[in-house]
Amino acid sequence: MLFAAISLVNGSMETTAMIRPEDIGSLTDFNRNTKAHLKRLRRTGRAELLTVNGKAEVVVQNATAYQRLIETLEKLKREQREGKLR
Repeated sequence: MLFAAISLVNGSMETTAMIRPEDIGSLTDFNRNTKAHLKRLRRTGRAELLTVNGKAEVVVQNATAYQRLIETLEKLKREQREGKLR
């Protein structure tokens, strides 16, 4: 399972893999090893997809990375309204 996101690179949009296979784990493992998962989230800045019974259930992300995501989304919306994006 691969989830994609759109990011801004040098003012242009490009699609990049947001959730990599190594960023997928079970909710059970997250609960058992929370400190290690939080350390990885801070270190990489990437989100982690947690599964329940092998199915995607929740995405967790470090707060700083989430804030950057929200700011990028707001910038894209603003540029779209201003006609800079189609």
